[in-house]
Amino acid sequence: MGVEAILLDRDGTIIFDRHYLNDPAGVELLPGAVQGLRRMSALGLRLAVLTNQSGVGRGYYDEASVHACNLRMAELLSACGVELDGVFYCPHAPEAGCLCRKPAPGLVEQAVAVLGFDPRRAVVIGDKEADMLLGRAVGATTILVRTGKGTEHEARCRHSADHVVDDLEAAAAIVESLK
Repeated sequence: MGVEAILLDRDGTIIFDRHYLNDPAGVELLPGAVQGLRRMSALGLRLAVLTNQSGVGRGYYDEASVHACNLRMAELLSACGVELDGVFYCPHAPEAGCLCRKPAPGLVEQAVAVLGFDPRRAVVIGDKEADMLLGRAVGATTILVRTGKGTEHEARCRHSADHVVDDLEAAAAIVESLK
């Protein structure tokens, strides 16, 4: 297959899912996240985060809060030797009908424009059905992690997830087999 990029959900996949997270003090890496991301990075793959942040569109917090939380996540990862190639987010509420809210392909299109990879040679990793449907929409391989809401979404993802694993460390083993 020849994987070029890993497209990761943020909340529930890399960091703990804190309902409408808007304070960087609440950013905490999930167990297995650093180890898994290190393994994927060691393969020379681009790592990009794609995250829906509807709290902005709902008026719960502003985009500066999203940037602050994303920066904190990147700092925690960097301190552990993991560098992200990009973080892309949708600030819209679900009813906005935008093209960037997962499972729509807009965030992948943004990442492709900035990072230059073939989405069919990407792996989408997340804990929700929207992540798996996004991967399907762009022709990527999909991995559902059971962290966050993954266990809750597992049954409805049986046709959209290519693989189901416990965490990012287990996802890294799948990615290594695809590389």
